[in-house]
Parts: sequence; C-alpha cells; structure tokens
Amino acid sequence: MNDFREVLGPGRGQLILSKLTLSKLTKGLIKFMAFASIGMVLLAAAPAMAQDAGESVGFFQGLQNQLVSTLAWIQSLGLWAPIVFVLLYIVITVAFLPASIVTLGAGFIFGVVQGSFLVFIAAMLGATAAFLIGRYVARDWIAQKIAGNKKFAAIDDAIAKEGRKLVFLIRLSPAFPFNLLNYALGLTQVSLTDYILGTTGILPGTIMYVYLGSLVKDLATLGTGDVPSNPVIDWAIKILILVTVVAITVYITRIARKALQGVSDEGMPAES
Repeated sequence: MNDFREVLGPGRGQLILSKLTLSKLTKGLIKFMAFASIGMVLLAAAPAMAQDAGESVGFFQGLQNQLVSTLAWIQSLGLWAPIVFVLLYIVITVAFLPASIVTLGAGFIFGVVQGSFLVFIAAMLGATAAFLIGRYVARDWIAQKIAGNKKFAAIDDAIAKEGRKLVFLIRLSPAFPFNLLNYALGLTQVSLTDYILGTTGILPGTIMYVYLGSLVKDLATLGTGDVPSNPVIDWAIKILILVTVVAITVYITRIARKALQGVSDEGMPAES
C-alpha cells in the first residue's frame, strides 16, 4: 500500500484510495437496499404465500441472518461505520423491516453511549421519513373517508390537539410497534413538530436495548435470538410497558369521551 502511494504521489494516491472506499460503500448500500426492498415485498406477501409455519420462520431467520451479516460488514468499515449504520437504520425503518437486531447490534459494535446516540438519531430520521410518507401518500384518502363522520373527525381533531403528549406516551412503551406507528401517526392530524418532539420518547427504550446488545459476546448470536439478559433491565421494560399502556388507554379514552361529548352537545337542539 505504501509503494502504491509512492508511485502515484501522496495526494493522488490518497484520492484514489478514498474513491475506492466510497465505491465499495456505495455497492454495499445498494446491495442491502435491494435486499430490503425485496424483503419488504416478501414480508407483505408471506402470509398468503406460506403453506405452513415453517416457511415463515425460515424467511424471518434468513432476514435476521442477512441483517447480522450486514452489521458484521459495517463493523469492518472503521471511520465510515457510524455513517453507514445510520443509513442502514433509516432504510430498515422506512422499509418496515425489524430493527431490534440492528439496535442490539449497535451496542455490540459501538458500545452503549455511541450506540444509543446513533440509534436515536437514525430512528428519529427514519421515523420522520415514514411519517411524511404516510401523511402525503395516504392522509388525503383517509380524510375523504371520514369527511362525513363527525365522530371520527372530532376524535382526530382532539388527538391533534394533544398530539405531543400522546405520541410521547406511545413512544415510551415498547409494547407499540415502532415501524407501524410511524406510518399510522402520519394518517392523523398530529403536526410534524409535535410528532418529532413526541418521538423523543423512544430514548429510554433505545438505551435499554442498546445496553443489552453491549452484553453480547458474539455478533452471530443476534441471529439466533440468544441474547444476554439483565434482570433489572427486563423488569424495567415490563414495568414501563405496563405503566405506559395503562396511561395511554386512560388518556385516549378521556380524549375520545370529551370529543364525542362535544359532538353530542352540538347535535342537541337549543333550548328556547
């Protein structure tokens, strides 16, 4: 490698090496994005195509193994690893692929502090992209469907007014599917600002899962589901799920009741 640089000169040799590195990174990302697209299509078609449970298990196992292989490749990239990891996470989030393995992998590759930071940034970017897709692709269609239904419209308006609090509570709970909510919340009237601020609620869960990933001794074990556990973290997750689910249920019920009460009051004839 030193001879190569001496022949071409330090400046030109470094430039060529940088181009070669970027070329490899680009090819790797294109390859994974292609796999992600195929995976998303197959994931949607899997229930109809599968003839037994074994086929579905095989598909998801293959997907997990591919993600683990991609993480191993990212680990070998050195200074480029954080950037490529963030791009990978964004693609996974938008493509509706499971992100749990990649979140755990961040703890193994980058450690708790850097891994949590990278996952948080990538998840926020991916969630925002999915939210915008859901809003601008499907929101108009949803609005047309509920246009004549005062009850649905009232609940939608009420959720929009309490959007930041509601999104934050939902994001705190690991019980609610992250990728699904990204698109589903885009169909509501929640503002983009409230959505982004509310989505910061993923931070506690992110740190917990990245920490569990840091306990892994071998990256390959992530594909088998054999992940070390921590009793304190396990109980913290269970308690967090219980508390947030109860809080969200009570909060949404209160919002819906107030909204529907408002509709009922509007429909009552005025007293003479």
